[in-house]
Amino acid sequence: MRAFAVMVYRQLKRFSRARSRVAGMIINPLIWMIFFGVGWSGVFKDAKIFGGIDYLTYLAPGIFAMTVFNQSFISGVSVIWDREFGFLKEVLVAPASRKETIAGRIIGDSVVATVQGLVILLLTLLLTELRVAGILPALGVGLLLAVAFSSFGVSLATKIQSMEGFQMIMAVLMLPIIFLSGAIYPVSTMPWWMRLLAYINPLTYAVDGARNMLTGVEGIFPLSTDLAVLGFLALAFLGIAMFAFERSTIE
Repeated sequence: MRAFAVMVYRQLKRFSRARSRVAGMIINPLIWMIFFGVGWSGVFKDAKIFGGIDYLTYLAPGIFAMTVFNQSFISGVSVIWDREFGFLKEVLVAPASRKETIAGRIIGDSVVATVQGLVILLLTLLLTELRVAGILPALGVGLLLAVAFSSFGVSLATKIQSMEGFQMIMAVLMLPIIFLSGAIYPVSTMPWWMRLLAYINPLTYAVDGARNMLTGVEGIFPLSTDLAVLGFLALAFLGIAMFAFERSTIE
């Protein structure tokens, strides 16, 4: 477990030293909350659409899930950076389990993404009526989401050789995943074909579970279903990432 612990520590240390990344993690979600949430809250005055709560309170769990999703997915970029600067080669030739090493990296990135989500939740408490008691359970949802998408990002990064290629895939996938998750508007208001896509979107289950815990609004699915789907995806994607990294090479 030494390699696992070292990689977790490395990712946490790496994040703490990146001041611009820390600033970005706070500013970007707040822009969504203030300029998007406050702006649209005047339009969405019918609280019945959002389960009896105001739009800002409805949006906050979605922003939390979006923050965790964005940061965990982007963590795959660091694998490409490590390949470019030679660190990945040292990891691959080190006398340590590759599976253990990449699992530590994924868990480290997932903890970082979840902490970022926590910071956003604490800041949005000033603007919304979120349930404080729901913050800790929501972090569990965020961690499962982070493990799933950190693993997915790492799996892609082990197969993609260029930063540009990874960024192109991110640009294609991220916005549809966000808009189909119910983070910004209810899944129930979508056309039938969009609802079908939303039901196979992993982020939908994280938004649904977090919103249930943080607002008390009844979700699309039972909370047990949200947790079961996220738990299954986290384990499945983690296993795929470990397998892909074990078979990766440096050309």
